[in-house]
Amino acid sequence: MDNISLVQKYEIDGKIQKIIRQTDYSYDKSREKLKEYNFDEILVIKAYFGITNKNSTPIKSVNQEIYKQLRIKLDTSVREYKVRLDKGEAKIII
Repeated sequence: MDNISLVQKYEIDGKIQKIIRQTDYSYDKSREKLKEYNFDEILVIKAYFGITNKNSTPIKSVNQEIYKQLRIKLDTSVREYKVRLDKGEAKIII
């Protein structure tokens, strides 16, 4: 399926003005970038500032995200504890 956008002329001018206000692009450069990013002014501005989408894997459910965050927190805690053990700042509790 093609990714086609239907945008009115007055909408394009408004999007270009928004890009000009947020960046140092000229009118022509803004129009060129707008075409490059399929007339999405937010993507043009994000690209200008180097902002990328951090969430590369979509979340399938709330439970998956909860357990993912728990695993990250526990892994971080265990790593920090091992570092403290190596430095002698922590004791092994049995």
